[in-house]
Amino acid sequence: MVRVPLSPQERRRGERFGALIRQARGDRSMVDVAAAAGVSAETLRKIETGRAPTPAFFTVAALAHALNVSLDALATACAQDADGGEGTGAEEGGERAMTA
Repeated sequence: MVRVPLSPQERRRGERFGALIRQARGDRSMVDVAAAAGVSAETLRKIETGRAPTPAFFTVAALAHALNVSLDALATACAQDADGGEGTGAEEGGERAMTA
């Protein structure tokens, strides 16, 4: 199966998603969060830095659960960025603004 290259918009969305995950992680160590989500620290690092811009749904769900962040909030924040929106909610009220 040949993978279609990602568009610049898809890459930016992945970078924004990684930044949101990094923000939600706060002071927690990458190793602790990765272990709580059942992923490797390397996978988490790649997501946070945008090097893995399209993580699998179950990886996203596990990270959201480990970070106590709503999947809806993450999706909304990434969609707003894709639509050119400025605010993500997370910036306005801190990382807990993304929490369900």
